[in-house]
Amino acid sequence: MRAAARSVVAAAALGLALGGCAALTGSAAPGEPGAGPTAPIARDPLAARHRQQAEALERDGQLRRAAEEWKIVLAITPGDARARESLRALQAKIDRAVAERLDEGRKALARGVELEARRKFLAALALDPSNRAAFDALQTRTREVEFVTHTVRPGDTLASLAQRYYGDRSRSEVIWETNQLPPNPRLGPGTILKIPAIPGVPFVHPEARRPPPAVAAIPTPDVPRPGPAPAPSPAPGAPAPKEEYTTEVNPLLAEARDALERSDYADAISTADKYLAGKPGDREGLTLKKQALYGQARSQMDAQQYPESVQSLTQLTRLQPDYEDAPALLKQARTRVVEQHYTQGVRFYREEKLKEAIAEWRVVLEMEPGHANARRNIDQAERLLRGLEQRMKK
Repeated sequence: MRAAARSVVAAAALGLALGGCAALTGSAAPGEPGAGPTAPIARDPLAARHRQQAEALERDGQLRRAAEEWKIVLAITPGDARARESLRALQAKIDRAVAERLDEGRKALARGVELEARRKFLAALALDPSNRAAFDALQTRTREVEFVTHTVRPGDTLASLAQRYYGDRSRSEVIWETNQLPPNPRLGPGTILKIPAIPGVPFVHPEARRPPPAVAAIPTPDVPRPGPAPAPSPAPGAPAPKEEYTTEVNPLLAEARDALERSDYADAISTADKYLAGKPGDREGLTLKKQALYGQARSQMDAQQYPESVQSLTQLTRLQPDYEDAPALLKQARTRVVEQHYTQGVRFYREEKLKEAIAEWRVVLEMEPGHANARRNIDQAERLLRGLEQRMKK
């Protein structure tokens, strides 16, 4: 009898959950007289909240987040034909937008404007993180943009900065686009701007020039390693010349570079850490580690390993908060993790696993304390649990 009662109570709890009942006395949810287990699927309050969010996000142009909301609606109410059709239409809209961004990126490459091309490919990935064409284009067809930073001084304008660094005032638009400034911006003293390197256009300002890398001679069996040229004999009474030393590449640094080149990011990070343990703060070691963390995070996002990508990007932004587009990628990855836990909570909720659902939604609140739906859902699930416990005692 007790088992049968437990089964009936559990079924009632599921009915209350799907019906959106806010109380355990059998009363209907606000605004839904008589609502209960037999209420229409489309009127489920939990699904209705996500439907409203999906429509609002789509109107705001946040297509990917809107699609995730529609998926949550369908997880709660699998038979909702209207939600399924809305998701299908939205996915088609996303596909068109991705195709447009890819086409714009390719056209920008054809014009030689790598900055614009890179931004278009990143926009395509923002809409579709698993898009292979956009990812490959970023990896193989565009180069990482190098830049120097400039702290704005009184009197600086975009045109004067373009003249200062490029020797050409007409290139001010490059600085404007790189820093995503508003139209006709007023540069406040103390503002830090990125001045990107333009392929084929050397920096004019001496502070921005980088010395060419030294290339070491590679010995072969028939060509011996060149030794130092014999020093001329010092004149009588002249001070002895200072001895010069040739800097050799650290083996750990070379090993980390090799691992990075073959995309073995974990090995590159581990080896860079060993190198940095002996030389904390070394610029070359830190640069290699940042490149490896960025590559690893990109690879993880491509594989939809969002929790792992959050860890990689968090490490990277601790080393350099403004590294490439790492802040935007971290925000995107965290959003995906939040969505995964929230959706899993909804599934547990529908399967009567209220404690598990609450645990998932608590993870959501740890990552995003202001997540209103997770907080409301926890309150509703806890009320159901308390009601079940009271009924079991009777």
